[in-house]
Amino acid sequence: MNNYSLTIKAAYLGYVVQAIVNNFVPLLFVRLQTEFGIPLGKLTILITLNFCLQLLVDMFSTPFIEKIGYRASMILSNAFVIVGFLLLAVLPGKRVDVFFGLIVCVCIYAVGGGLQEVLVSPIVEACPTDHKEAQMSLLHSAYCWGYMAVVLLSTIFFAFVGISNWRLLAVLWCIVPAVDLILFTRVPIAKLETNTEESIGFKELASQGIFWLMFLMMLCAGASEQAVSQWASVFAEKGLGVSKILGDILGPMLFALCMAVSRTLYGLKGREINLHAFMSVSTGLCIVAYMIITFVPSSVIALLGCGLAGFSVGISWPGTFSAASALVKGRGTLLFALLALAGDLGCSGGPTLAGAVAGLAGDNIRSGIGVACIFPLFMGVALMILRKRSISS
Repeated sequence: MNNYSLTIKAAYLGYVVQAIVNNFVPLLFVRLQTEFGIPLGKLTILITLNFCLQLLVDMFSTPFIEKIGYRASMILSNAFVIVGFLLLAVLPGKRVDVFFGLIVCVCIYAVGGGLQEVLVSPIVEACPTDHKEAQMSLLHSAYCWGYMAVVLLSTIFFAFVGISNWRLLAVLWCIVPAVDLILFTRVPIAKLETNTEESIGFKELASQGIFWLMFLMMLCAGASEQAVSQWASVFAEKGLGVSKILGDILGPMLFALCMAVSRTLYGLKGREINLHAFMSVSTGLCIVAYMIITFVPSSVIALLGCGLAGFSVGISWPGTFSAASALVKGRGTLLFALLALAGDLGCSGGPTLAGAVAGLAGDNIRSGIGVACIFPLFMGVALMILRKRSISS
């Protein structure tokens, strides 16, 4: 008998790999500034490049994935991450320009991260399990718990081994994608069931207004999450004047913990909670959190605002995936890839906008996050449109 519970666990681990890809290098930004003299504005390019490449993978990988299959694609995605992180340990500053070396490493592991993003949701969706909405939220909570693990274990490593040995830590993080790669050589993988009416192409998807509403919601979900997440460590260190260790614990780790709690809560209690109501309340809390981070001068309260932001954005990404799967006609790999594309557009645009505005404001990250509040505002508008549509239909 096929053990699909192991498949789901392997997919969970895939999102932990995604968390490593997206969140390890930003923890090094201040170190890279001091060690190599790379300005903060230039380091923003690494965030943008990571998510833009993942975006391109989202856009163009569907025919490739359908040709070689989910298993081979997952193995390949983990291999890209391993190679990228191994190069991160040896390439920058050795034989090439430091920043060019960082760009090469980011390009390689971003391809792996992009494939993971496209693959894990349809793999779990295809597993013969009940309560897909709750299962999807639990799946996405794995990203948050992985994010926490990246911050906590990296912080412990920096405290006891020294941040100067960050290259060694990059190698150690390769263990996770290596384990996931091995798992995906063995676990059973079901095919995502679609009938003739559901299996449609981009033209048919694009003709549906509900698809574009979901696309906008995914973009806002990614931007709302990453605008705070990617800059939380720098915000805590520079904006609030705390140490590197405290900055990582009080900034990104608090954000990740609260986001994980939100997703796990819905994953465990989703059958008892109205998804639209939960998303609407969460979006309102997100706007409040952004305002706290931007305008409240107290460092303690501002850090609590980071935590509130994490909790409030937790349901946005998996909730939109679940809503789209239920409402959009055409639930194959293409739909999941396009939603991942929208999410990565937001993941790139949110922190890039925040970083650019912060640079113009004299590296004031509070100002950048304040401007990025437009994303949860748009999410709120989209949810109101969705509610009116469901009432009228």
